[in-house]
Amino acid sequence: MELGPADPLPARPARVLVAGTSGSGKTTLSARIAALTGAPHVEIDALFHGPGWTRIPTFVADVEAFSAQPAWVTEWQYSAVRDLLADRADLMVWLDLPRATVMRQVSVRTMRRRLGREVLWNGNVEPPLRPILTDREHIVRWAWDTHHKTALRITALATRRPTLPVVRLRHRRDVDRWVDGPLRRAAGPA
Repeated sequence: MELGPADPLPARPARVLVAGTSGSGKTTLSARIAALTGAPHVEIDALFHGPGWTRIPTFVADVEAFSAQPAWVTEWQYSAVRDLLADRADLMVWLDLPRATVMRQVSVRTMRRRLGREVLWNGNVEPPLRPILTDREHIVRWAWDTHHKTALRITALATRRPTLPVVRLRHRRDVDRWVDGPLRRAAGPA
């Protein structure tokens, strides 16, 4: 069930997934949703990335544990847990922003993190910018190469879970409109 930025939500959301390309603003929006709903925000990157950018061995178990809770907000990524999270969610929010917007956001964020040596999850820092042209896994290239994949995943999910509400936000202004309107109304006193 696809909803737009002005459409009312069918119920107060408790388990919320935020989907979108790397750099689209999933974590920022997840934090805003958590603040309004009172649900904990579980930053999924912090569960996945161990020191030295290694995968944390307990990642799947950690996701299973938090997603069994009655309320949470997290980002919809990582193939190992994508279906599990989608099956437990009661709302999907899709940041379907234009590629140019996403590329600007991911580029600025990556440069800010790298130049400021910002410490991310478990002591990691953004890798050097040089390999953007040679490393297919570099976050900026990853965002470019995978931009179209969220739409494919959402389409497959809509077939598998046709009653799951999916709020599709196509522009930055839609995000504010949805948060300040339908989400705020739905997240009012329980």
